[in-house]
Amino acid sequence: MNPTPTNDRDEEKNRVEGGTLYLVATPIGNLSDLSPRAVKVLSEVDFIAAEDTRNTAKLLACFDIRKPMVSYFEHNKRERGEVIAARLADGEACALVTDAGTPAISDPGEDLVALCAERGIPVTSVPGPIASITALTLSGLPTGRFCFEGFLSVNKAERRERLEELRTERRTMLFHEAPHKLRTTLADLAAAFGADRRIALCRELTKRNEEVLRMTLGEAVAYYAETDPRGEYVLVVDGASKTAATDGAFWADMDIPAHVAFYIAQGMSKSDAIKKAAKDRGVPKNTVYQQVLGK
Repeated sequence: MNPTPTNDRDEEKNRVEGGTLYLVATPIGNLSDLSPRAVKVLSEVDFIAAEDTRNTAKLLACFDIRKPMVSYFEHNKRERGEVIAARLADGEACALVTDAGTPAISDPGEDLVALCAERGIPVTSVPGPIASITALTLSGLPTGRFCFEGFLSVNKAERRERLEELRTERRTMLFHEAPHKLRTTLADLAAAFGADRRIALCRELTKRNEEVLRMTLGEAVAYYAETDPRGEYVLVVDGASKTAATDGAFWADMDIPAHVAFYIAQGMSKSDAIKKAAKDRGVPKNTVYQQVLGK
């Protein structure tokens, strides 16, 4: 039997290309989760852009990888992004990593990807661990439809305003939170969504002390009143029920044409009114349009 050329094709496909930005996912707790492809890319690129070069140096040392590094984080992303993009344009290959997980998700990597996309610089992904999706799969809550919210604002008014906007969100919601802010966030979640809303609190994911607590928001508030939060959390919150999503809404007793007419009376264009009514009800825009058109 003749050997298949699969390995040769894989080798060709996995070759590190100059002038390309590689988004390399790194472990969120378990070093064994760094993929062989990630090790290869980190070993072969010209340089690595890291959120914290000290943390990344420790990771690289575990795999005997020695590469030049530059820091790339929230407070230097504008000027450093220009430097990285220029080096990429000159033909160098760069791996972008975050402290843990997948870069460009709720971190400044998204700005570098946008800059490269704008300038026609190739960007590719070396997928791997991502805390939010790992937590979602462990939560026991619906996974078919979900939304990622990342970190809530540290500003109290902005945080509560955002949670009020999410009160009727029917998809499962994913939040990141630091231990020192967990109690405040849980209290705000319970106030906005109700104490009976289900939540899964996931911490130390993939580590020896991994923990997933499944309870209601009210129970979570009570539990952490007596227990000190430890580690970084991913909070997976159940979406609103169909009844809860419309409970107390001013339009709950309106039909769709009346709902749209209300917004038009407030000064919106017909198109914007249809979009807003569709968003309120969580239905496709075409559904609203057809009902208005058929009136």
